[in-house]
Amino acid sequence: MTIRDPSTIISPNESIKLEPGNNFVVTPFIQDLTDRALSYLEVGYPVHFSGPAGTGKTTLAFHVAAQLGRPVMLIHGDDEFGRSDLIGKDSGYHKSKTVDNYIHSVVRTEERMNVLWTDNRVTTACKHGYTLIYDEFTRSKPEANNAFLSILEEKILNMPSISGKESEYLAVHPDFRVIFTSNPEEYAGVHKTQDALMDRLISVCLGHFDRQTEIEITMAKSNIAKNEAEIIVDLIRELRNIDINNHSPSIRSCIAIAKILVHRGGHADEADQIFRQTCRDVLSRDTAKVTLKGKPLMSQKSDEAINKVCGKKKK
Repeated sequence: MTIRDPSTIISPNESIKLEPGNNFVVTPFIQDLTDRALSYLEVGYPVHFSGPAGTGKTTLAFHVAAQLGRPVMLIHGDDEFGRSDLIGKDSGYHKSKTVDNYIHSVVRTEERMNVLWTDNRVTTACKHGYTLIYDEFTRSKPEANNAFLSILEEKILNMPSISGKESEYLAVHPDFRVIFTSNPEEYAGVHKTQDALMDRLISVCLGHFDRQTEIEITMAKSNIAKNEAEIIVDLIRELRNIDINNHSPSIRSCIAIAKILVHRGGHADEADQIFRQTCRDVLSRDTAKVTLKGKPLMSQKSDEAINKVCGKKKK
């Protein structure tokens, strides 16, 4: 997808215009996910992409939103969010005073005070029929997300009376759509979501991509040769099978290793020390998760996997 120049400042309630990007990798695996999500959204159901870090939830959400062709509002879940951060709030007061001295012997003074209300992103999206991407929504407290219950079911947004609107209810625009993303609830920093909200969503559980998709993404993001991308992807997939302390390197590791090799002129070969050291360094962020008797194992396992994958490639 294409987004405006990042140097441009976007106001809090300004929508983003997304366009399908030519460099987005579409394989049968990705196309199937996209088609399923679009069919749910077109019928009127919100979509929830759920999966661990590195499984492409947010990227896929942007890609699907771009296919809808509507302006997009983006929210990132935050533990500090309250209802007003999503819906809107009182932003001050406007006071006016009128002095009527039309008859010189009579002075009439009239004062008025009006509450100033500012819509936040959920209200703006509901009002104008935008697509709302709520990234990592389980990082927000459940009570902050309660407004979505009536939005998704009755298609009505309950507005606080202080907003000064003629009605305390806002009818949701028929083109309004929502795409949620989240990590599983056992992840640190997330909240257990209320059943009433989850019952209104269609959840698409994401895992790691298939091999061909990971190869094509690695090539597209790094410009590395296909045969080397295959070795890097197979290496990462081999390390996922270790299954020590739930360690599972993602496609991000493939991309990082490939980009560094291209930059440094290294090659995905067992005899290339740049390749071996890059793998150790890139995967070191998870070293603490892969241990035996308190000692990190990732460097050892990385070297073993390199020998195994490269050995198979040469046969």
